[in-house]
This record gives sequence, C-alpha cells and structure tokens, in this order.
Amino acid sequence: MRQLQPAQTLTQALTGFSEIAGRFDLCLCDIWGVVHNGVAAHREACEALVAMRQQGMAVVLVTNAPRPRDAIERQLAQLQVPREAWDAIVTSGDVCRSLIEQRGSEPMYMLGPDRDLPLIAGLDAPRVAPAEAHYVLCTGLFDDERETVETYAGQLDDFARRGLILICANPDLVVDRGGKIVPCAGSLALAYEQLGGQAIYAGKPHRPIYEMALELVETKRGGPIERERICAIGDAIRTDIAGANGFGATSVMVLAGIHAQDLVAQSWAERHDWFSRQSHRPDYAMPHLVW
Repeated sequence: MRQLQPAQTLTQALTGFSEIAGRFDLCLCDIWGVVHNGVAAHREACEALVAMRQQGMAVVLVTNAPRPRDAIERQLAQLQVPREAWDAIVTSGDVCRSLIEQRGSEPMYMLGPDRDLPLIAGLDAPRVAPAEAHYVLCTGLFDDERETVETYAGQLDDFARRGLILICANPDLVVDRGGKIVPCAGSLALAYEQLGGQAIYAGKPHRPIYEMALELVETKRGGPIERERICAIGDAIRTDIAGANGFGATSVMVLAGIHAQDLVAQSWAERHDWFSRQSHRPDYAMPHLVW
C-alpha cells in the first residue's frame, strides 16, 4: 500500500467532480454509499457519472458485493440507476468465483444468506455442513439485521482451530442500508484473523479487483491507461481509499457514506484532523458525488 501522505498535505475539498474531471480517462466508482444507499439511488451521483462518460471518461462500477455483475446490474435497474452511468461493473463476487474455481471440487461451507447463492451458480463447489468443510466461503451474516459478529464467535473459533481458509467475498466491514449501519463479511473475516485464522479477500482494497476493472477498459480501448489518469471514488477509508492509494489511483472520498457521523456535520478543519488519524488519506473529498 502507498504510505500515508505527509501530515502537512491536506485532502483537497471539491464542490463538484467537474473541477478535476479533465485529469482522468478512467473512473473506478464504488456503488453502495456513493451511487445508492441500498434503498434509493443518489440522483446527483448518477448524473455525475453520466457526465463523466459524456466527456470521454470510462466508468467502471467497482463493488465489494459478493454477487456476479449481472445480479448487481439488475439491482441498479430496480433502484433506477440509469444504464448510461457506467461502462462496466466488476464485483468482488467476480473475483471470488475465480478463487473458488482454483480450489477445484473441494467441499466448502457457505456462511452467508441465500440471496448470495448466485455467486456459486454453475461452479463445481459442493456445499457441505461446517464439520465437513475443507474451507469456508463467507459472503456475510445470515441475518445482518439482527445478528452480530459475536453470534459467530464459537463457529469461527472452530474453523480457526481446524486451520480452514476463509474466502471473504465482501471485505467491507459495514454498510449503510437506508441509514442503518449493518455488518458485512469483512467483519467476520477480521474476527477470524484475530482468532489466528487465515482469510483471503476477493475485493477492495486488494489489487485483483482493480486489475480486473482496468483490464476490461484497456481491452475495450485497445491500449493502456496510465495510473495517473485513473481516479477511484468511494466512501470507506479501509477499502475504497486504501485500495485506490495502493493501486496508484487518485482517491476521491464521498463523506456522506459509512463515515457520515464523523464527517458530514464537521468543519473542514475537523475533517482534516480526522483524516490525519486514519490509516489512509484521500487526495480529494466532497460531501456527495456531484458534477
């Protein structure tokens, strides 16, 4: 990962993305927290993405959702996110499927809700009970509205004791669902590592998801895109900003996401102080993604 910027280098405030749009050929944009909140689309964010493409930028939506891209495209349509807002979608589910394929037909235990079953559709990945598993695929909590990470403490301890690898299909720790913060698979994976277990992460901030997104665009364009011509937009320090910085892309943070309680009502001086205490600092920040 790229080291934190010097303390005297402040994150630059933006009033609209158009202020820096001319610097980039590719935008890697987070979805949940930037484009929508799980309940409704953010209209101005959608308009900003459409405007980027109208100016010649490629837009790839990059998400830690543990489902294949076609499932995410259907969700975006239901939330009325216009199809003109992106060129392609890359999910941690797409990366995760390749990790599962590499393990052949080993039996696995899937820890996560049935809505994530499309992730393994068509794969030779037999699902078994926890005691019979050779590894664990974690897509999230079975009931993230009522359960917590502590609900799974005993089960995770058993997996760690047996030395099972846990593939985390969604590295996000939490997500904002209609104003309510709920835990994600990343919280379980972090707890597993704290117990001494080994976790493999499919999505942000790890490089494979960014490399997949870049390859899609470079193939379509027929040539390479320089890293200084790439920006990444997101709302989470640990995944979006850390991932952008580590990939060498310019990072743009949306403040009204999972860190909203810490940042939205604060002055810019207070925001800069908050950024200085984080593991990674965004290059730019704005309350919401707007053009």
